[in-house]
Amino acid sequence: MKYRIIPVTPFQQNCSLIWCEKTMKAAVVDPGGDLDRILAAAEEEGVELEKILLTHAHIDHAGGTAELAASKKLPIEGPHKGDLFWIEGMAQQCNMFNFPPCETFTPDRWLDDGDTVQVGESILNVIHCPGHTPGHVVFHHVEDEMALVGDVLFNGSIGRTDFPQGNHQELIDSIKLKLFPLGQSVEFIPGHGPGSTFGREMQSNPYVR
Repeated sequence: MKYRIIPVTPFQQNCSLIWCEKTMKAAVVDPGGDLDRILAAAEEEGVELEKILLTHAHIDHAGGTAELAASKKLPIEGPHKGDLFWIEGMAQQCNMFNFPPCETFTPDRWLDDGDTVQVGESILNVIHCPGHTPGHVVFHHVEDEMALVGDVLFNGSIGRTDFPQGNHQELIDSIKLKLFPLGQSVEFIPGHGPGSTFGREMQSNPYVR
């Protein structure tokens, strides 16, 4: 599986374009906004968009979802249903963070721990990792030892837990009990900033080492 990171919104959120090299079918992970930039990247890579994947429903990750889904007729998979209240409050999120108005949406498929999602012929495992939001999920591609972790874990830091229904202990448990056991060599793409590996964070991240 190949990927390209496309920073979007004033929050510089790492939207990811991921695709199956065999079929060139692709998914957009966390289209927070700047859809022209996302679509240009897909065209440059020569891939065919087939779905949208969401790690969680904060505005900088999900703000462009409804428009992208409608314009390209793409199904939406994720997040976990625990984030329904964030999706229903999309208009309030826009006002709170001074984002352009955006539509709410209903995912075509809510995701649970242990589910899989498919992009072309590539399979990613779904891991429910609450704490930053109650419905946050992580996508793990076993063969390539790669994970898209949204705002659960960062290079040298962890996600915020001071938003509604955030929970610090749940977040720590998600990282230590669900992500780190996947292997020290797993590389991850966080929702913001540079990537890292689980092993590096186990050694040096002051919040979870």
